[in-house]
Amino acid sequence: MNNSACLQPSPATTVALPIIYSCLLPAGIFGNILAAWVFSRKAPTRRTLYIYLANLVTANLLVCSTMPFLAAYFAAGHRWPYESVACRVAHHLGTLVMYVSMYVTITILCSIALSQYATLKKNSSAQHSQALPGNFHRRLLHEFRRPKFAKCLCVVIWLIVLCITVTAITYNVQERAPAEFLTCYNARVEVGERPTMIAGSLATVCFFMSFMTVFWSYYSLTRHLSKIQKTTCIGDRHLIYKRVKRNILVIQMILTVCFLPYHIFRPIFYVLLKDNDCPRLNYLVEIKNFLTCLAAAKSSLDPVITLLLDNTFKKSVYGLFTKSTP
Repeated sequence: MNNSACLQPSPATTVALPIIYSCLLPAGIFGNILAAWVFSRKAPTRRTLYIYLANLVTANLLVCSTMPFLAAYFAAGHRWPYESVACRVAHHLGTLVMYVSMYVTITILCSIALSQYATLKKNSSAQHSQALPGNFHRRLLHEFRRPKFAKCLCVVIWLIVLCITVTAITYNVQERAPAEFLTCYNARVEVGERPTMIAGSLATVCFFMSFMTVFWSYYSLTRHLSKIQKTTCIGDRHLIYKRVKRNILVIQMILTVCFLPYHIFRPIFYVLLKDNDCPRLNYLVEIKNFLTCLAAAKSSLDPVITLLLDNTFKKSVYGLFTKSTP
């Protein structure tokens, strides 16, 4: 995009997005700090699910920390000089934290689904020898239930996502921007350079792999339960089966509602950018920003999701707000 005046924010960007981020911020900060406090005081430290959820809370708080910068950027970025400190912080640091946290969240949600699936498989395989098709699958799924593996996996996830994101952003920082980019809100910031597009494409592949893994877990679990219900009397009310099935479904719904629209749109965004069409560019960028906001909203809603996934967390939160009568 060679025309610096091509990208112009509409009121939907300069008014609606700052208001949405400003509303999401207090809910996300309060809920995730509460979750972090409960995990540090109440939750058993050796539980695998706790390790995954603690990393989710960390990622959520990092996303929430970028919301003030994003609100300020969309409200006033079209007036900031491109080389200003505010622009650099919002563009480089905000982008780094937002996208690292987003893809750490997606990958850990997938790991939680596999951990939950492995828990049920282990429970049922004690009575049904055909529960797991082969030793490799059995060992691989079992690893997701081990606290030591969960800790190492989370560290690796953070490092890989951080390295890819830093590499793309470092390239953008080192590249000299054309003199025509006078304000912070411009096509170079909103579209990105080639390394940013490559990193985005890799991230999209990562998302769909995670999405299909969770979908496979839910489908395989439902099929497995249907088979063993025909041969045994476990019943629909068996708590562990109901809980695991519900947890994986919740994760699938999060990925579908919050993250799937953005990742379906991203390849379309890159394809339609080939033509130097200013009105189209403005529409595409605004859609992208609202879908990114939808993905960020997940961080503010996550404490409610954690209530659904973890009974220990649920009991601890209820205990904070209720007092037993003598």
